Amino acid sequence: MSAELPAALRAALDRALEGAPRKSLAERAARTSEAYRAGRPSAGVIRDADDALAYALTRAPATYAACARVFAEAAHRAPAFAPKTLLDAGVGTGAASWAAAETWPGLSAATWLDASAPFLDLACSLAAAGPEALRSAEQRRADLTAGGPWPKADVVVASYALAEIPADKQDSIIDELWASTEGLLAIVEPGTPVGYGRILKARDRLIALGATLVAPCPHQAPCPLTAPDWCHFSVRLPRSRDHRLAKGGEVPFEDEKFAYLVAARPGVALEPPRRRILAPPRTGKPGIQLKLCAPHGAVEQRLATKRDKAAFAAVRRLGWGDVA
Repeated sequence: MSAELPAALRAALDRALEGAPRKSLAERAARTSEAYRAGRPSAGVIRDADDALAYALTRAPATYAACARVFAEAAHRAPAFAPKTLLDAGVGTGAASWAAAETWPGLSAATWLDASAPFLDLACSLAAAGPEALRSAEQRRADLTAGGPWPKADVVVASYALAEIPADKQDSIIDELWASTEGLLAIVEPGTPVGYGRILKARDRLIALGATLVAPCPHQAPCPLTAPDWCHFSVRLPRSRDHRLAKGGEVPFEDEKFAYLVAARPGVALEPPRRRILAPPRTGKPGIQLKLCAPHGAVEQRLATKRDKAAFAAVRRLGWGDVA
């Protein structure tokens, strides 16, 4: 699935930007980016509709791209899974919901939770020309830290949401998210050691609750990585002209680093797990070196030599985060 925003979402964002002062948006975007990098919650900087729009301009494309990659991996592992309902916890701009709707076009209903009225209003506005499930999404203004119960859904997603929640409340949030999950639960966080730490805690919690890990992990064993290494991935996405202006950059693309976890209820049929590529493949004279997380719970190094033409050709098509 493409990392680029769907045409309807791109057009909706362009319409929202019509007449908006670009300098003011860039200043607001800089404040939100500074808060994002510092790990501060968005509640302190998203105060009105213009703040939400500036955030959408800088973060919606990256959030969509990361979630699109995550859902694609989930769909590869669960090809017969055909969800009808979606719960987006901490919906923000709605980018994760758009990625879910692109992955599973049979979605017919969605529920959005967010404590921010500007975010809920913007998500609703952007979805006005989107898929029916998003156009008719039920919006609930809710502070995730206040706990559930929340509506049950076939797919539950919390994208870049745990970073907004105090550490001492994250276990209970995972419990509530899992209680709402009838099929797949997807959690996406920044691809930093701290973001990975939150994913790792959620992983342990979900395994204890009886979840089956879908991706990126091919096993239920303890994570074999040790510091300073951490499990994260990257997706390249295009930047629009307004996106570049808001971020003060000239490069027409950016690489979004993210960490994620997808867990399944027992009733979801899964393809057998395969090795996951944990780092960019390294090409040298002998061939291509892969760092892999294996189904038996260990990290492996594999060399596809140029002499083995079939294996080398297959590996050349693979990238960071793919299965092998």
